[in-house]
Amino acid sequence: MAFELPPLPFDKSALEPHMSAETFDFHHGKHHKAYVDKTNGWIEEKGLAGLSLLQVIDKAKTTGDKGLFNNSAQVWNHTFFWNCLAPAGSTSPSAKLAGLIDGFGGQEALLKKLADEAVAHFASGWAWLVLEGDALKVTSFHDADTPVAHGVTPLFTLDVWEHAYYIDYRNARPKFAETILANVINWDFVSQNLDGQGAARADQQQ
Repeated sequence: MAFELPPLPFDKSALEPHMSAETFDFHHGKHHKAYVDKTNGWIEEKGLAGLSLLQVIDKAKTTGDKGLFNNSAQVWNHTFFWNCLAPAGSTSPSAKLAGLIDGFGGQEALLKKLADEAVAHFASGWAWLVLEGDALKVTSFHDADTPVAHGVTPLFTLDVWEHAYYIDYRNARPKFAETILANVINWDFVSQNLDGQGAARADQQQ
């Protein structure tokens, strides 16, 4: 069965004014869809139909198939990203997540570290909050690369490709990062990822 473009987990205007419906028209409706369509073309051509998206990503990484890897990983990254977002004030960290955030230095420190990582990342890619052992870690991956290709547990991501912010913020990536991180993080989803449930929910949408 071919992969399908998953619906957004919220109305496309639900994150305004922080992220516009027009951005979702292009980012979800065109960019994400293009990755889905290209991935389907690759798996049909290579006889990989029937594999899960994570299996396709692993197969592409193992064989060095950059075209398939880039497109399939971007399908996964984007689906995970949409689940990382929620209307302002609608979610909050679980007690377990709050404890880890306190161990990081507090929520303000964590968000600043994420924003700094997003802004400092050169060219296209993703800023990530991951779980390393029993602690939170902020890192980034270039282009389409993804934690799930490296055995790393993803908790949250921020897309820093220009198409993620150019409609609403033009070239002001720092303002985009600061605004999104301060207002529309889906803390419920981040909390669920600590228990292995959030990423699985994203996987099931593929």
